[in-house]
Amino acid sequence: MSLFRRFLNPKSKSDKKQESPEKAERGKYMPEVKLPTDERFMLNFKNNGGKFLYCENDKEMQEAFDNILLENDWYEKECFCLDANLQDKFKGFNLNFNRSGGAAFFLSTCEYLVANDGSILISSNQIKECKLNDLPDNFVIISSTSQLIDTIGEGLRGIKFRNKQRIPSNITTIKNFETQKEGDFMSYGSSTKNLYLLLLEDL
Repeated sequence: MSLFRRFLNPKSKSDKKQESPEKAERGKYMPEVKLPTDERFMLNFKNNGGKFLYCENDKEMQEAFDNILLENDWYEKECFCLDANLQDKFKGFNLNFNRSGGAAFFLSTCEYLVANDGSILISSNQIKECKLNDLPDNFVIISSTSQLIDTIGEGLRGIKFRNKQRIPSNITTIKNFETQKEGDFMSYGSSTKNLYLLLLEDL
């Protein structure tokens, strides 16, 4: 069973009773067991307010995308998309693709998914020279399991390695995915996005 399937289907009470004695006997002062990268990302991403849809294949991704459009009434609406490949992939959904403001949502890929803080790492490869505040409030991000990493530093090294000829500019992360609460000064100045992540299994 896929790790993501296991994560999305929590263990039953009977499963919990069968956990190993070693795990049950861990004292409260023992260091926490470090979760795998995928599980850490999922926990942190969901805690940040992100909406996650796991897809085992392209057919499931198309179905998930269709459900997002239905849920938000985005059919025949403007879609801000700078990626010609994504425009081709989702051309059958009656969307009006453009590169100007006022769109219902932003459709894009990303560079990496960062497990330590549940953020999405993007660059000028995805958003050109746009600032996050200039983009629509709603994001649909297409990614794959091979893009999961532990830290932002690891992602920056990966970007540099994959773009040796010309390192992209405008590198930033998105990690606030729900409306800022009144008086929440920790999030002041950050760009909050209503974000859906379609994660395709490719490992």
